[in-house]
Amino acid sequence: MINYILRRIGYMLVTLVIIAVLGYIIIELPSGSYLEYEINRLRQQGGNLSQDQIRSLEIRYGLNDPAYVRFWKWISGFVVGDFGVSFQYQQQPVGSLIGQRLLLTIGISTFSLFLAWGIAVPVGVYSATHRYTIPDYAITVIQFLGLSIPSFLVALVLMVFAQRVLGQEVGGLFSDQYRAAPWSFAKFADMLKKVWIPILVIAFGSTAGLSRIMRANLLDVLGMQYVQTARSKGLKESKVVWKHAVKNAMHPLIMILGGSLPGIISGETVVAIVLNLPTVGPMYFQAQMNQDVYLAASFLMFLSILGLLGNLIADIVLAWVDPRIRYE
Repeated sequence: MINYILRRIGYMLVTLVIIAVLGYIIIELPSGSYLEYEINRLRQQGGNLSQDQIRSLEIRYGLNDPAYVRFWKWISGFVVGDFGVSFQYQQQPVGSLIGQRLLLTIGISTFSLFLAWGIAVPVGVYSATHRYTIPDYAITVIQFLGLSIPSFLVALVLMVFAQRVLGQEVGGLFSDQYRAAPWSFAKFADMLKKVWIPILVIAFGSTAGLSRIMRANLLDVLGMQYVQTARSKGLKESKVVWKHAVKNAMHPLIMILGGSLPGIISGETVVAIVLNLPTVGPMYFQAQMNQDVYLAASFLMFLSILGLLGNLIADIVLAWVDPRIRYE
């Protein structure tokens, strides 16, 4: 197993180098630059920049350097923890911009993940062990609704419900009096009153998909010979299902869990935009739209690292859950 992990880490490093090069090229492909975007924005507002100011900004942002020079400046700093500066956010360090929103993003996404798994696994098991019953049909209808309804539509419905039925302010995670206030218990309590909306929205679609996968896999496992053998030995049905069948039916879900790590950081970007959440997803989207190269490229690298780590962790957990799996 140790040799396998070391090999995978080596492959991950090579993959990250390829992702860094290709990702930076793709981000640089659209014509223009952030400076052109900023000039157009000022002109739309009735302002403008002189040629001297434009040349000064080009030197400041290094826009006259060749692409490979800008790439080397960024990647050589990235490996030592210097992620460059953001053009859009007035030369603020990319690391501090990401860090300001990272903890909140991880908190919301992690709670949503736990909620989705906590509901999906028991529901999928119940549906598989009670198939072709009225509760099974009702669960199937709800699952298809969860898969077909866009998450942003669920967000809008919950916003209307919270505003008209519960009398809450909607949009953002804080009320007006707490948005610019320092952290305190009152601000934290105010956030708890509103954070349930994004958690439910993000968990809604995931729960439907995971429970469908759990039901299908468990139905396959319940028909296998070793499950029939366990039943013939007189074991309780609950023990046969939860100790023997569910354990093996979890394999695809574990692989999905490994691939969900990037989503914990990026979150549901569309949902975050609709709900006006101060998470990293909308910032990543705006960085791509505005060609804020260092900010967008750094986000891409973080998501890639998490994706590769998630797959490695999933492989290790699978070997721990199922002793039959060996990587040597």
